[in-house]
Amino acid sequence: MTEAAATSSARRSPPTDRVVQVLDHLVAHPETRFGLSELARRLGMSKPTCLGILTALTEAGYLMRHPADRTYGLGPALIVAGRAAQRGFAVGPVTHRHLAALGAEFGATCAASAVVGDRIAVLDVAGADPDGAGARVGEVYPFAPPVGLMYVLWDSDERLEQWLAREPTLPVRLDRDRLRDVVDECRTAGYLVESLTAGGRRLHALMAGVAAHDLPSELRELLGEMVSSLGERVLLTGAEPADAEHPVNLLAAPAYDADGRQSVVLTLHVGATLANREIARRGAALVATAEAVTRELGGRRPAR
Repeated sequence: MTEAAATSSARRSPPTDRVVQVLDHLVAHPETRFGLSELARRLGMSKPTCLGILTALTEAGYLMRHPADRTYGLGPALIVAGRAAQRGFAVGPVTHRHLAALGAEFGATCAASAVVGDRIAVLDVAGADPDGAGARVGEVYPFAPPVGLMYVLWDSDERLEQWLAREPTLPVRLDRDRLRDVVDECRTAGYLVESLTAGGRRLHALMAGVAAHDLPSELRELLGEMVSSLGERVLLTGAEPADAEHPVNLLAAPAYDADGRQSVVLTLHVGATLANREIARRGAALVATAEAVTRELGGRRPAR
């Protein structure tokens, strides 16, 4: 063995290699959850060794364990780690720069979020947050009805139907006529307007960090009473007079990747009552920001 090879071998840590092996496997299958036996078999580890690694990674938040079927998947701590690493690449600085400019223009909090595996993750936050009620980097939400419409809204109808087919996190009624109106108006305008309701904000806070179906059935039913149908919190203002007013929680618009698919959703938080003309002004600014992010990252808007 050469001196260089001996030095390389001496520096390796088999226990660390096994931890990396587990993470690499789960990152390579982000939409799949694995049980202990299957994961140990696939990776050629003993079950006690694999369990020790899974337990440590779960306690640190890098993995999440489903309480019902005891399977493991990627956890929210990886989002924070990825967000930190993102600073050295194009997406982080580009998105943050544009969000900061938009937030400064309106004195508001802006955020970027995306679907990561089977969760929605907050990737970046910029701008003012006077009430401390804005999104926080690393927060995760279940990507299943009724949560997540804006992450498929501007994508293909096929992606929308795939999301609708996911087992809902909460009991919810599907009003397809209402949903079609929401899709048509938001795609035409290029942005979504979400109403501000006390119940909606409480629901959003309760769902932060909660995996789908982790809630007891009684609590799921109670929360479900707060959401009667999909898209009910989306304001449709297209046919209203310019001076009509609405309490607005936030506006959202998509940035696209090179294939013309939604990659990131940008949001501009409002938390106030606005006239439709002001909603439209902020919506146009948000869309312009999303288009600038799309162009700088080499993306393109889809052809409809």
